[in-house]
Amino acid sequence: MTIPKTNEPLSSNGLPLPAGDAKVLKNPGGMPPKLNEIDPSKLTITMSNSLKPMPAVEDLVFGQTMTDHMLIMHYEPENGWSAPEIKPYGPLSIDPASSCLQYCPNVFEGMKAYLGADGKPRLFRPELNMKRLEGSAARMALPPFDSSALLVLIKRLVQLESRWIPKPKGSSLYIRPTLIGTRAALGVTASTHATLFVILSPTGPYFKSSTTKGISLLAVGEHVRSWPGGHGGFKLGLNYAPGFSPQRMAIEKGYQQVLWLIGENITEAGAMNFFIVVKRDDGGLDIITPPLDGTILPGITRASVLSLLAAHPTSTSLPELSNALKIHLHERPISMPELYAYSSTGRLLEAFCAGTAVVVTAVARIGWSGKGGEEGLGDVVLPEYRDKRGGGETRPMGPVASALYERLVDVQHGRVEWQGWSVLCE
Repeated sequence: MTIPKTNEPLSSNGLPLPAGDAKVLKNPGGMPPKLNEIDPSKLTITMSNSLKPMPAVEDLVFGQTMTDHMLIMHYEPENGWSAPEIKPYGPLSIDPASSCLQYCPNVFEGMKAYLGADGKPRLFRPELNMKRLEGSAARMALPPFDSSALLVLIKRLVQLESRWIPKPKGSSLYIRPTLIGTRAALGVTASTHATLFVILSPTGPYFKSSTTKGISLLAVGEHVRSWPGGHGGFKLGLNYAPGFSPQRMAIEKGYQQVLWLIGENITEAGAMNFFIVVKRDDGGLDIITPPLDGTILPGITRASVLSLLAAHPTSTSLPELSNALKIHLHERPISMPELYAYSSTGRLLEAFCAGTAVVVTAVARIGWSGKGGEEGLGDVVLPEYRDKRGGGETRPMGPVASALYERLVDVQHGRVEWQGWSVLCE
């Protein structure tokens, strides 16, 4: 890229400051000023005078209860990042013309903290969340930051709020790091200012009935969530709001989530990665998930699922799966006609979704009106399985999804050590 010659002050990325931001940067030596990086040693902590009562775990609804404190820091092009602060949870103060309100340069991450058997809080593969947050911020041309320093601060916040981590299986403390552009001026240009904050929310199971009934999906092709060459592979706020109307339509038709299509090809389910399990003629299993072609978010749980399946049975044995079972992994397109064909021949054994909020959840049925809206296709209904540990009752979660859920939860809570995925907040 060629930087235009100019006598105007430059921002930290070497580009001219947009109109309204062109404050004179004191620079007597002619060299760019050294900007402050995120510095955990400068953290200040202001404790709340009144702590909130702890809600019962069974009353928790995802994302509706916040803890007592939050982490926050600000970026200005003249100085860089401010000293980080942990303070009582509360509203932000931003200018009405802020970029985040006008042009949506907003990115975020979804992480979780868990309590181990030793009572210590831990995170699950947090370095992957930090790497993804950096990529999302770069895609939105937001100011850069040291993600390793941010992770140190997140661990400190989780330590401070550890009383909020629920203990029951399937529960956790959800962590939402968020970076927003706060340039207080109109004009379609990258934000030179930013606010980075982290909030926490205790949560139980995302779908409270999914373990007994499974979730239902409506395949939607007329509203596209992502497209080739777009930004579906990044965790951006603007990726989600356009999905609210199709989601409402799915609920009105009796389905819980949208299964997003491009043409007839499946991409994601809601905000989750999608998998199917297909029976092979030789008795093995084909496990298929759409590829990371830029239209799909590279989920941390998705990557973990693929890693665990690839390791069975040579490096690890997944719960209740035979070591003689041959698993064949495929990251390739899956079309809706292909899904119907597998179902009609009895080869479709399982469909499940994976994501930070749900971990792994079974799919019970999938609806689709077909190409051109033709009727009469009916739902793809997934098989049910006998729960050997639950009195012989049927459940939607098949052996593969069940094994993955059990192993992931055990690793997240530190009951099983695997590849250093569970990281203590120390």
